[in-house]
Amino acid sequence: MAVPDQPRSLRFEDAEDIGSNDSANPAFADILAERFSRRDLMGGMLATTAMAAVLSPAALLTGCAEDVSATPNFNFPEVAAGANETHYVAEGYNAQILIRWGDKVVTGAPAFEAAKLSADAQAMQFGYNNDFLGFIPIGGRSDLGLLVVNHEYTNEELMFAGADPTAKRGKRFANMTPQQVAVEMMAHGGSVIEVKREGETWKVVADSKYARRITAHTEMEITGPAAGHDKMKTSADPDGRKVLGMINNCSGAITPWGTWLSCEENFNGYFWNKKASPNSLHAAALQRYGAPSEWYSWGKFHDRFDIAKEPNEINRFGWVVEIDPFDPASTPKKRTALGRFKHEGAGNVVNKDGRFVIYQGDDQALDYIYRFVTRGKVDEARREGNKDLLDEGTLYVARFDADGSGVWLPLVFGSGPLTRASGFTDQGDVLIHTRIAADLVGATKMDRPEDIEVNWKTGKVYCMLTKNKERNAFSADAANPRADNAFGHIIELLPAGGDHAGPTFRWEILVKCGDPGSGNVGATFNPATSANGWFANPDNCVVDAEGRLWVATDGNSIDSTGRADGLWGLETDGKARGTGRLFFRCPVGAELCGPCITPDSRTFFVAVQHPGQSTGGRVSTFESPSTRWPDFDPETPPRPSVVAITRTGGGKIGV
Repeated sequence: MAVPDQPRSLRFEDAEDIGSNDSANPAFADILAERFSRRDLMGGMLATTAMAAVLSPAALLTGCAEDVSATPNFNFPEVAAGANETHYVAEGYNAQILIRWGDKVVTGAPAFEAAKLSADAQAMQFGYNNDFLGFIPIGGRSDLGLLVVNHEYTNEELMFAGADPTAKRGKRFANMTPQQVAVEMMAHGGSVIEVKREGETWKVVADSKYARRITAHTEMEITGPAAGHDKMKTSADPDGRKVLGMINNCSGAITPWGTWLSCEENFNGYFWNKKASPNSLHAAALQRYGAPSEWYSWGKFHDRFDIAKEPNEINRFGWVVEIDPFDPASTPKKRTALGRFKHEGAGNVVNKDGRFVIYQGDDQALDYIYRFVTRGKVDEARREGNKDLLDEGTLYVARFDADGSGVWLPLVFGSGPLTRASGFTDQGDVLIHTRIAADLVGATKMDRPEDIEVNWKTGKVYCMLTKNKERNAFSADAANPRADNAFGHIIELLPAGGDHAGPTFRWEILVKCGDPGSGNVGATFNPATSANGWFANPDNCVVDAEGRLWVATDGNSIDSTGRADGLWGLETDGKARGTGRLFFRCPVGAELCGPCITPDSRTFFVAVQHPGQSTGGRVSTFESPSTRWPDFDPETPPRPSVVAITRTGGGKIGV
């Protein structure tokens, strides 16, 4: 772990902030500096810096102040920013707890008992740390559908009595039992639940034929160019085509044909044995992915998570998994054509030529933004016609240029430096080592790319860049003036000619995040943004049926901003561009994940992840968490939960 003396609950945030990319590729801050020095905005860098905190991005680009009296697209009473033990939603709306960690998913699941956790029970119950949410209508209805949910990781200090979140590396796993590890493994993966609205209340449909739990033991198929590759073979799977489970699944997406794309992110933390001595090539690959990191004790009881015993097992994680939620007996498929890295989301669009395009972020400081374009076209008439569409296509990585343009660089074996001379054997090898391939072609280092979504109405693509504390003072500039970028920003891409499969794009910064009232932060929210409307560390996002952008945060916390994470509406066009508005606020210690909205815009589903996690200098434990949300039962620990938000009396959200 990067910071072994810190509470374990901080491990993912710490690890993502520390880059493993030591390539000579230019960082995005360098591109920004060159771009804006060329444009000589507002008569000079000093003038621009002075104005950055009070003007919106559009004003900075045009050199004039904006009229902020424009009518906003978001119309709801704003929530007051802050942080305490419970959640808040805009006045006039209801926030209902739909399902919690440990609640029944499949038939036969027992009632949740925090003091008597078992792997058998957890395998039938709702998993831990719900992240991505996707709503798939049944019969075209917005009041009945399947809700698919990622379960990213577990917080042992909040799950198990006696767990010590402050234990140092050598003692961290001393008290973990095989039974506790088995519970953890069953709490990972995903859930499929059927949900139905009755009046203003949403309910989980009991004993639904679609209900399913996916865990770290669920058998999955490896497909695409890396399937059967020598580097995918293990003693348990000598063919390299089957793998057990998916882990650390963060964000995701829904395809037009109704499948669920679940994205594996920080897989490196599950692998053990830093003392192993793999060959030099394998060691370089492990280093580039930050592995092994030993965040969990799985390798203590399961040989496949020990790189000395199974050196190729780690190559079988870090993929996008496609799942058919309408068939609980179907085998999930790891689609290797989309590349292997720390995936954060799979925002997608059917291109104007019929091909399917998926945008992806690699969530680590100084890593990259990717795009995958299918070889074939989407079959809009037959759902089964898209069964293996994602197995053939081209993966690209983005290069951002100083003039506001960008180029998609193909990651294809035999092209440019991606040859045997660089150590690659074939296309499968390129995809297994996607990060190394992207280094070689000259991609632009970014500030922790997270979720990426396409605005169906405008064709613009929004990229959440959470933060990058590794930027040094020499790369500070007017457009991104923070040497220690603790607050992140949002980039807007516009494909050239509206062609999402084309070779080029234009780019712009929508907002630089943080408190615009702090002169040394350099935030660029629209001046119309209230004291509650600014945010830091954008993470997940969603574009609703009205074409509006909603942004969820991870790290807009007591430690960084003195307030809690939540969900904001963010204006993207016109005179109100760059104006934020707080709609939902999380309880202390939690981040806001997986926002999704029904097609009729009448319900928002949000995932509250790791409520009660250590924050603000307070160490939370099972016995003494910072909140017991959502049950507030003195005998029950905090429980990650999905919340359904509706308007009192009905109606669309935020209009």
